[in-house]
Amino acid sequence: MGNLEINEPMIFDGHNDVLLKLLTNGGVGAASSFLTGDDGHLDIPRAKTGGFGGGFFALYVPSPEDVSTEDDIFGAMNNPPYNIPLPAPLTQEYALPIVLEEVAILMRLQELGALKICHNTDDLRSCFANGKMAAIMHMEGAEAIDADLQALEVLYTAGLRSLGPVWSRPTIFGHGVPFKYPSTGDIGDGLSEAGFRLVKRCNQLGIMLDLSHLNEAGFWDIAKTTDAPLVATHSNAHAICPHARNLTDKQLEAIADSDGMVGLNYACAFLRPDGKMQADVALDVMLQHLDYLIEHVGEDRVGLGSDFDGAMLPEGIADVTGLNNLRTAMRAHGYDEALMQKLCHKNWLRVLDKTWGGI
Repeated sequence: MGNLEINEPMIFDGHNDVLLKLLTNGGVGAASSFLTGDDGHLDIPRAKTGGFGGGFFALYVPSPEDVSTEDDIFGAMNNPPYNIPLPAPLTQEYALPIVLEEVAILMRLQELGALKICHNTDDLRSCFANGKMAAIMHMEGAEAIDADLQALEVLYTAGLRSLGPVWSRPTIFGHGVPFKYPSTGDIGDGLSEAGFRLVKRCNQLGIMLDLSHLNEAGFWDIAKTTDAPLVATHSNAHAICPHARNLTDKQLEAIADSDGMVGLNYACAFLRPDGKMQADVALDVMLQHLDYLIEHVGEDRVGLGSDFDGAMLPEGIADVTGLNNLRTAMRAHGYDEALMQKLCHKNWLRVLDKTWGGI
């Protein structure tokens, strides 16, 4: 098999944390390292090698204690069962400047020619055709948005087209799931009154709602409120790995009924049946999740959602160049080229066509 075949079809990805990485590496001034290569999972040179065509670039606000506790969290996740307490909620006053800096980093990447911020699926298709990395501005946790949604309007104008109301820790809009294993996501209350307003306004604007970190009550509140497909950008099958972050069969059924989408998360703890945060995860485990998702939501509703630069990845992936190993494994597993095209990018285009409409 030649190299050209290994890195095709082009992969469009449901989630990465490149903007957080660049923020911690120096902010806007560090953006140029994305063009030349750095020490994370994803940059332009390695993206070309791995056939990475773009994805959802997350605006994420780390908790002040994140750096000091990461080793403790990973240690706890290596000794299941575990139930790691969530960080305290963040105020908008704290979160908004960080989000604006991450938006500025993404805009700087566009200015440097590294990527294009896509506002609609015509933009995405143009990037695919021209070999330009496509970026969807996504918000993971809506702490930077006020209850009156004024910041939402400004961020939408700046290019925001996808939003998760929470990243695990609670917001004024709803509640997420802790890093708990074994567990379902049936933990805590659902959406607040402001959360329901957020859903309705996102529907009106055509902003995609991401359910990946929501608890079950919030998931079902959105399911009964939204007029858009249900999408989990980076989540896996609870039946294989019974982690609170993963989706139950009932949730998968609802996603299928809405003609929605699930992107496979590469994070080891959400793949491994034992829930451990360890990198010795065979690619076969990823294929088991893909098979299960395809069986339960259909081959038109499954894609990839790596969590590059935001998670520990399986040894066989390691960084974006490992997508070539994943494609090889998918083909060896029996996925034909039509299915490969769907899983790698066509299904994301399909669901975004439905969600964004004519924007």
